[in-house]
Amino acid sequence: MTGTESEPPALQRATPVLKSGDYPRSRAFFVEKLGYRVVEEGGDPPRFGIFQRGKSVIFVDAWHGAPTPLPEVWEAYVHVAGLKQLCAEFEAAGVDITRPIEETVYGMREFEVTDPDGNVICFGEDMDGDEKV
Repeated sequence: MTGTESEPPALQRATPVLKSGDYPRSRAFFVEKLGYRVVEEGGDPPRFGIFQRGKSVIFVDAWHGAPTPLPEVWEAYVHVAGLKQLCAEFEAAGVDITRPIEETVYGMREFEVTDPDGNVICFGEDMDGDEKV
C-alpha cells in the first residue's frame, strides 16, 4: 500500500473499453487511421487489445460481440493538446470526422470520430489552455 492508512485511496485513471464485432478491423482502425500502437493483445487469434497514443489508452474487446451503436453518445473522450492538427492528421488518413471541430459552451474545442463498430470517440481540447481534469 502506498501512503498511510489515513490517506484516502488515489484513483489513477479510467480507461474506456470499446466493444468490437471484428477485432482485426478495429485493430486496423486504431493503428492505421488513428495512429495508436498496440501495447498488448489477448487471445489466439487476438480478440482483445490495449492501444496507446501518448497518454491516451483505449481497450478494444471483441470477446463479447459488437456494441449496440448509440449515435451521438460518446463511448470515449480523449483530452488533446493540438486538436486542430490532430483533426487534420485524421482527415489525411481518411478518417470520417462525424462531428467537425466546434467550440462548446463548457469551454472545450471538440470533434468526433466513429469507429467501424459505431463507437463514438470525442477528442477535446481546453480552449483556455488549462487542463480541467
